[in-house]
Amino acid sequence: MQDLKKAIDLALGGQWDQAHKIVQDTETRTAYWIHAVLHKIEGDVGNSKYWYSRAEEMEHFAMEPNDELQLIRQGLCDT
Repeated sequence: MQDLKKAIDLALGGQWDQAHKIVQDTETRTAYWIHAVLHKIEGDVGNSKYWYSRAEEMEHFAMEPNDELQLIRQGLCDT
């Protein structure tokens, strides 16, 4: 969970590549969701939708990425 929080913080700080390295090595729905947001930020819509599908979070696709990352982070803090 700490790695995922770090990935979110990196992404929020504009360090997409470093965040991506963390989530691509983690096999959880939350990591998939973060992965989806990172590809959305990058502008890779097809890949983003793939990861949203794996995360079962497609309903969040239209959200603004920073708001979505904050939502994910809050969920991590609540667990």
